[in-house]
Amino acid sequence: MNSICPFFEVHQPYRLRWFWPDHRQGFDRYFDEVANKEIFHKVAGKCYLPANRTLLELVDNTDGYFRASMSVTGTLLEQCMEWGEDVLDTFRDLAETGCIEFIDETCYHSLASLFESKDEFMDEVKEHRDLISELLGVTPRVFRNTEMLYNNSVAHFAAKMGYDAILTEGIESILHGRSPDHVYKARYSDIAVLMRNYKLSDDIGYRFSSRWWEEYPLTANKWADWASWNHGETLNIFMDYETFGEHQWEDTGIFEFLKALPGEVRDRGMRFLTPSETIDAYKPVGEIDIGDFSTISWADIERDTSAWLGNDMQRRCFEEMKLLEPYVRKTKDPELLRIWKHMLTSDHYYYMSTKWLGDGDVHSYFSIHESPYDAAVNFMAALNDFKSQVFRSLNPPA
Repeated sequence: MNSICPFFEVHQPYRLRWFWPDHRQGFDRYFDEVANKEIFHKVAGKCYLPANRTLLELVDNTDGYFRASMSVTGTLLEQCMEWGEDVLDTFRDLAETGCIEFIDETCYHSLASLFESKDEFMDEVKEHRDLISELLGVTPRVFRNTEMLYNNSVAHFAAKMGYDAILTEGIESILHGRSPDHVYKARYSDIAVLMRNYKLSDDIGYRFSSRWWEEYPLTANKWADWASWNHGETLNIFMDYETFGEHQWEDTGIFEFLKALPGEVRDRGMRFLTPSETIDAYKPVGEIDIGDFSTISWADIERDTSAWLGNDMQRRCFEEMKLLEPYVRKTKDPELLRIWKHMLTSDHYYYMSTKWLGDGDVHSYFSIHESPYDAAVNFMAALNDFKSQVFRSLNPPA
């Protein structure tokens, strides 16, 4: 093992309020400002601010030896501008170090890449690119789709938009016995593919504080040993940023683990690289081809689209959103278009999942609904009202 490539997903959606038609208009008619603001401040205090400060300390204390990457969704950046300029300032500080690479994705963390047409998908990626450039002063070289959703078409359009690499899940059915710990190339596209080592990623992201785990407690020394035993060029460690302080609370020792990790990695002769540095350092060893009609992700045991489209409620809501697209665009109303885009955010469909046990626990996290059925009923109620707003705009009363 020559290097470790850390990546963090940083995202919060705008959650729908429990819908009932009233006097409110525009965005506030559908989205719960009180709940969204409360959750933002809670997670900022537990995760974003302390984690960002920890990364800044690691970069400074190691003279730039520690390196990592992250994608901050447009929905979270928008919340930072509304409710947390101090949080946004720390992201700017990270960008200025040159050691934390910022990566592009869909601006609304949406399911737009699953549309037959990729126009909305490309629009959202370009919107995110512009926002990152404006707020953080960087132009990303690397792309990561919502929840690592990946297929040959997504790779093709990412390459078409000028990205040099794309991140996704290192699932066995796609690797066919190969290791995820190499750089690959997408089939039919001139773009590098970096695949997540999900075992060593989830050892930190999910199992770190699990007392039932035979490896508990996890230490930086132990994890660095495991990393050094892998035989590929790059160990791609991708996880939710909320791992630090939110999913794994501060009292679990997660921040101490992160602070100790660079020293343990250095002691074993390894280095940290960003995704761009990784693809510059290593050549692809083979191609990734998942077929013409398959899509993978990093979600749940199945690692496919079933986290968002696995039941009839989810599929119905998603299909209704697709059918509404041409009518929303025809209104040329920026506020209606903004609402529609935010209703494509993957979290709304994730909350409707009827999976159970471990995956079900993950699906209910951060949801304001008591059940997936409540989430689906509420989404459809809001969507039906939104449709009436759209068609009223197209056919105003005389």
